Amino acid sequence: MRTPFLLLGAAWLAACQIPASAEEAVRTPPAKIQARESGGTRTAIFAGGCFWGVEAVFSHVDGVTSAVSGYHGGTSADADYKKVSAGLTDHAEAVRITYDPAKVRYDELLRIFFAVVADPTQLNRQGPDTGRHYRSAIVPTTDVQAKVARAYIAQLEQAALWDRPIVTRIEAEKRFYPAETYHQDFAQKNPRHPYILRWDAPKVRALQALFPDDYRASFRRG
Repeated sequence: MRTPFLLLGAAWLAACQIPASAEEAVRTPPAKIQARESGGTRTAIFAGGCFWGVEAVFSHVDGVTSAVSGYHGGTSADADYKKVSAGLTDHAEAVRITYDPAKVRYDELLRIFFAVVADPTQLNRQGPDTGRHYRSAIVPTTDVQAKVARAYIAQLEQAALWDRPIVTRIEAEKRFYPAETYHQDFAQKNPRHPYILRWDAPKVRALQALFPDDYRASFRRG
């Protein structure tokens, strides 16, 4: 069951449950096959459980110019938080990232994703959040991204960094639907929210610790 919260006097439903503790980060290796992209900004889509945390991490990555929470897959009629969170659609809670490949490559975004954003061994869940809409997925938007993503997952499987198999899947790009306004930039707007404190703030601190060259102290709003 979801817990109602009050925000500025208005009742609304929290997107994510309150976990007991945050999961540990993993020091992932640099990609053997690097992304070669040029010609301006690119977009990428990542699904890794509650989109609050995915957005929070990537909004602190230098070179990311936008991070928008939303729903990937399914139909426009079903791209609604209440339906998605009830598990009634094919959507995944996801984040669409716009980035400058001259500052951060796609393979570096992948490395950050697997290191601090999502546990790739959890099937249809992340931590306390359960359901297929919380699945871990990578959605390439170009052939280059697809090639690099496949190679990096294979590299991680060979490295055996986790005790369980990697279940993160590469999904074909479908339409991305931005989530409701109150979900956008949630971690920045609600830094004292219990879920952010217990679940997502540790991910941002792990980003800073493991990737100091990629970490940006300021939050880039979507």
